[in-house]
Amino acid sequence: MALLSQQVVALSGLTPTYSAAAASTTVTCGERSFLHVKNTAGSSMTVTLTATAKQRGQAVADVVITVPATTGDKLIGPITADLFASPVDGTSASITYSSTTNVTVASLVI
Repeated sequence: MALLSQQVVALSGLTPTYSAAAASTTVTCGERSFLHVKNTAGSSMTVTLTATAKQRGQAVADVVITVPATTGDKLIGPITADLFASPVDGTSASITYSSTTNVTVASLVI
């Protein structure tokens, strides 16, 4: 899984750089960390954030977001460590995509 580089939104503005979605990626967790997903394919697709948190010993459900077809555009987050941090490194969240055709993503810090 590749770690998407975070891009910081600044007062002077940010023109985000988007990369083609891979089957799975990781992003750095944080209170201001967001994932921007654009889908120009003819079918909707889903983005799944793997939850690692537990509530009273029970696993918290993964978060699944549907991104519409053709002009689908979703800003997802915040992607916080308390819900999504990997037990391996404690700082990254695992994300999977149901389709990667005509899907681009950017990791943003707002």
